[in-house]
Amino acid sequence: MLRIALTIAVIGHFSNVSLADDDPSKPETLSLWNGKAPVGLSTFSDEDPTITVYRAANPNGTAIVICPGGGYGGLAIEPEGHGIARWLNKHGITGVVLKYRMPKGRSNVPLSDALRAIQMTRLHGKDWNIDASRVGVMGFSAGGHLASTCATQFSAGDPKAKDPHDRISARPDFAILIYPVITMGEHTHGGSKRNLLGEKPLPGEAEAFSSELRVTSETPPTFLAHAVDDKPVPPINSELFYEALKAKKVPARYLKLPNGGHGLNGYKGSSWDAWQTQSLEWFENLKLGRNWTTDRR
Repeated sequence: MLRIALTIAVIGHFSNVSLADDDPSKPETLSLWNGKAPVGLSTFSDEDPTITVYRAANPNGTAIVICPGGGYGGLAIEPEGHGIARWLNKHGITGVVLKYRMPKGRSNVPLSDALRAIQMTRLHGKDWNIDASRVGVMGFSAGGHLASTCATQFSAGDPKAKDPHDRISARPDFAILIYPVITMGEHTHGGSKRNLLGEKPLPGEAEAFSSELRVTSETPPTFLAHAVDDKPVPPINSELFYEALKAKKVPARYLKLPNGGHGLNGYKGSSWDAWQTQSLEWFENLKLGRNWTTDRR
């Protein structure tokens, strides 16, 4: 999130992703809004946020929308997006990499993209061999904040809506948050807060986007992992969310990683391996939809 050089490098990667033709093994990139992305109730932009879908060779019915980090100022979309999707594919999970719009002080813009991605994944569920009850969200750093916002501020869907996407619930069935920004309060990451809310947030806006304050009994089961030596995004972010989940009796697991800092030693090493292994083990016990343990490839 905080590595400017990395962010610049990985943003360019997105344009090189292959589009699927008739081969489901190739990633397919789809526009979320077809060139008319909402900014407000009646205002739109020509920005083109997308999802890139990595379909597993042996799908087990699960899909995860992946929100890369980048401080809400860019996207670390290769290591925290495409690389994660390829890893999920090895376990039969469809990876959906979200290229969301940068907020630039438009606080609702990333959330609208992420919720749309969840709805689109469910809408295409049959075509992509996805069980609609097994669609989760995963996020890293500022992308973890976005994923936690999806988990706490989702739309239930309106069966009378004109747009078929809007008829579908955007509630994720589970969330996996890795070294996430959670709060916009005292322990936030300053750059993420400025990029999301602007230099002078509106009254109550910081509280509205502090996910630990928005947890309810409807918040989905959540796995969190954070290194104890993370300085840019201190682990109290994950701790606050975990405690809020426990208070509402939402199934949750918090993995305290012994080292790795922010980004977990450049996405490698024992702490990186630990969250991957243990998040899959945690997911096995959720018993969402079909039996994931027996379906695992």
